[in-house]
Amino acid sequence: MKHVERNFAGRTLKLEAGRLAKQAAGSCLLQFGETVVLATVTVSDNVSTLPFFPLTVEYREKAYAAGKIPGGFLKREGRPSDEEILAARGIDRSVRPLFPEGFKNEVQVFVYVLSADQENDADVLGLTAASAALTMSKVPWNGPIAAVRVGRVEGAWILNPTFQQLEFSDVDMVVSGSKDSIVMVEGGALELTEAEIVKGLEVAHKGIRELLDAATELVAEMRQPKMEWTKVEPPAELVTRVKQLAEARVSEALNLPEKSERAQALAALKATIQEELAAEFPDNVKDVANVIEEIEYHTMRNQVLTHAERVDGRDLDTVRPISCEVGVLPRTHGSALFTRGQTQALVSATLGTVSDEQRIDSIDVAQETSKSCMLHYNFPPFSSGEVRPIRGTSRREVGHGALAERALQALLPPYDQFPYTIRIVSDILESNGSSSMATVCGGSLALFDAGVPMTAACAGVAMGLIKEADRVAVLTDILGTEDALGDMDFKVAGTRQGVTSI
Repeated sequence: MKHVERNFAGRTLKLEAGRLAKQAAGSCLLQFGETVVLATVTVSDNVSTLPFFPLTVEYREKAYAAGKIPGGFLKREGRPSDEEILAARGIDRSVRPLFPEGFKNEVQVFVYVLSADQENDADVLGLTAASAALTMSKVPWNGPIAAVRVGRVEGAWILNPTFQQLEFSDVDMVVSGSKDSIVMVEGGALELTEAEIVKGLEVAHKGIRELLDAATELVAEMRQPKMEWTKVEPPAELVTRVKQLAEARVSEALNLPEKSERAQALAALKATIQEELAAEFPDNVKDVANVIEEIEYHTMRNQVLTHAERVDGRDLDTVRPISCEVGVLPRTHGSALFTRGQTQALVSATLGTVSDEQRIDSIDVAQETSKSCMLHYNFPPFSSGEVRPIRGTSRREVGHGALAERALQALLPPYDQFPYTIRIVSDILESNGSSSMATVCGGSLALFDAGVPMTAACAGVAMGLIKEADRVAVLTDILGTEDALGDMDFKVAGTRQGVTSI
């Protein structure tokens, strides 16, 4: 067993390994103040046949952590709350990019909140503990990383502010990263300038380095040998033949103007080449699609870096054509249709009374609380031309809704001046990149249409990055293809004065 204790942000930080959950591939117990989280990692010995890396992250809060018994008829924890889903997404987005390319063994990261002191939020602690567990385990992973929350009260930046301090803070931002770089940023602010956001990132990164020093000391004696694995590669002869047949045609298909045309052309190309090579490579027909996807990846990136030209013909800085309509639904309190390129959001705003507020029972506070502003984001399969079953609200829908809600909530009038419950619903009708930012734009319009006296109009855009060695391109208003094949999806929303959500 190994135990490390440090002072961090004015409170005691304890990390422990080797006492709990010893049958997991890796585990870490982390305590900050009197908030305690346990992070575990398990990995399958079998290689998955799925076409993506099967990583699952679960974050669960125990009611007993705050000395509570769950409400309702069933006195046990059930479906994860929105806050638990958002914490799990934050961990997932931070750790996923650091797994080696081609690793396909199923991995599960599980974080339990075992004690909640109702002062220190457990979400960032869970990410730091998960990183330590991954680093100690046999799972191949290019960590470690750590996470902090930053706030600012009366101009003073605070690392891991308490819930009480956050009530007076003009920014609430979670940042994860390594000693050298930042991996993930998520948060909201009261119209902070870009320079102020950058300062907050610098403060956060300094705290991340402190946490990594403690984590490195813990891991040093507990690290296990990494498991043996081999990236599955298609035969070199097959790669050569597919490139001969497909490279020019992939470039042509990628540059078709419409999303559906591009998808259909690439699907037809894969089918055609698979048929052409079936006799020559009977055991590797499925590998053809993977090789074509690799060609697509390099073709798109090289076109942007070499020619500064994107697949829809835009340069790096151009935003797609925008159209805005308000009052599109006759019986809603407020409605708007926002369209940017092939991304379209139908957004409605409804005003209610105090009895319509959402009641929340959380381990973060002693009493039940309520919420008077809600934004619900819906992403039906037809918005991307797909056919798939509907099985409740997805994690993605929860995450995108929370991002847009933060952007707009910062601009609402004080409750004592406008004592209404507000529900905003965004139904995505078309999607080709940045539908959450279309929700922000449409939400702002719908609120104005409903007569809500917002302090300013709000808009959002998704920025992308493509980087290879010293060649770098920053993309404005990215497409779905640029999100999938690029290196960053960085959503920023705000007003003319500053940032409200990031």
